Amino acid sequence: MTIPTIVLTSSALRLFQSLRACSPAASVNESLDAVETHGAVDYGQQWQIDLLTTGSSCMTFDSANPLFSRRDFLTHASAVAGGAGVVALWDRIAWSDSPTISARGLQMATFRFDATPPKGHGCCGGWIKPVEAVDDPQEGLGFVLVGAGKPVVVCTIDWTGILNSGHVEFRQALADAAGTTPDRVALQCVHQHNAPFACPDTQKILTAEGDLPATLDVDFFRRTIAAAASAVKSALGQVKPVTHVAHGQARVKEVASNRRFLGEDGKISSWRGSATKDAKLQALPEGLIDPFLKTVAFYSGERKLAALHYYACHPMSYYGDGRVTADFPGLARRRRQQDDPGALHIYFTGAAGNIAAGKYNEGTPESRRRLTDRIFEAITASEQSLTPQAVETFAWQTADLHLVPNPAFDAARTEAQIHDKKAGAAGRSRPAFVIAFQKRCEQRIPIVLSALHLNDVSLLHLPAESFLEYQLRAQEAAPKRFVATAAYGDGGPWYIPVKEAYPQGGYEVSVAFSSDQSDAFMTKAIQGLLAPQTT
Repeated sequence: MTIPTIVLTSSALRLFQSLRACSPAASVNESLDAVETHGAVDYGQQWQIDLLTTGSSCMTFDSANPLFSRRDFLTHASAVAGGAGVVALWDRIAWSDSPTISARGLQMATFRFDATPPKGHGCCGGWIKPVEAVDDPQEGLGFVLVGAGKPVVVCTIDWTGILNSGHVEFRQALADAAGTTPDRVALQCVHQHNAPFACPDTQKILTAEGDLPATLDVDFFRRTIAAAASAVKSALGQVKPVTHVAHGQARVKEVASNRRFLGEDGKISSWRGSATKDAKLQALPEGLIDPFLKTVAFYSGERKLAALHYYACHPMSYYGDGRVTADFPGLARRRRQQDDPGALHIYFTGAAGNIAAGKYNEGTPESRRRLTDRIFEAITASEQSLTPQAVETFAWQTADLHLVPNPAFDAARTEAQIHDKKAGAAGRSRPAFVIAFQKRCEQRIPIVLSALHLNDVSLLHLPAESFLEYQLRAQEAAPKRFVATAAYGDGGPWYIPVKEAYPQGGYEVSVAFSSDQSDAFMTKAIQGLLAPQTT
């Protein structure tokens, strides 16, 4: 079982220094008289303590030899902190305890459904041109695994994002269709921008204003959910045994580049988006990226059933022209699908919140063709190194995460922006996304992270526009495993930067709806999901 963690504010450090002085073994015994973790009461557990100031474990509470109560501990800690208080991760993260089991009898069904928005539908939350035409369709693709406990569903869709109650609703429908529970469903987006940004909560706020264009056609949203559920049900009639799994990777040439560059003052001095024709921005280095496209494939005997491809880069060559497209990742995936029609090829965008193609993309049709070629080449190269191994072990882990709203977004001021008729549609719709997330936090609707473990492979599913550093930390947390990361799950928080990015500023921080505490929570959740599988 993953050990839950208490993360302390730096102002509580003095308390622990005094406690450590009383305990040479660096451990303090506490009676956990009733530790509540989302309704569960745990006794006799050890609770590891991490200090945010040092990141190091300094002491453990063990209920076997009580010294003082949890209530007393929190009271004393709060007093020493001068009222700043303590943030307890047992109140922010709840891990599942799913044991590793035999994968014998594992079966797979693959599915796909159309997700192309109709003409006039809003794109990317309503602040770019709505749909005028369709260059190529947008799809949902996924697979169901049965035969190893309750079924598991993994799905990705060519949309900008699915947020808050919309993400919960979609996952519930997929779960019902597969005969499982929503905690065993991972729903990710590829994040193209000429596409829906689906948040029913935001749309409800905007509809109440009475004078704003819709960012989401809720009827279309529900029709797409129904199509997805129908596809899952149909697929379950055609399951195939999963006997082998394989993984491979290939370096991608000249696609991804970091968006953020710091000046001497430690603030963002240059920013490079998805496309640029500025020679100075193009000349800047790639910066921190993950250069590898990763592939995980499933087999039934010698037959390949599905190939999952993962790469961390914003998936847009150009957008804002109202023309629906799956853009260069989707075009590359379809080309590979044509070459290999016997297996379903699925593309996942990694943790690309601060990664885009700007260094190598001028935002032209020629750039789109060039980027498509490079992703296609990396997909085929990564598959060349696939070596199927018999599937032996299976595990599904989840972490329910409760993020803290970013205090930079004052609720009253944000509400007023929605009502400001001088602000324009885009200026009023974005604040509505903020309010929707804040209300979600008040209702304590968790963001679900998950990981699927097969043999030495881990498929990690993260929320929103997570920064690349989270993907790299996941790989560091399990260095003996092949970790493939998909981000853009529940998009409620919008961007999730790492802590040091907040004082640096820049676009991503300006639209990060959760506070800088998200770093500690996200990192600990990732480590918890991968820790049981590290040996």
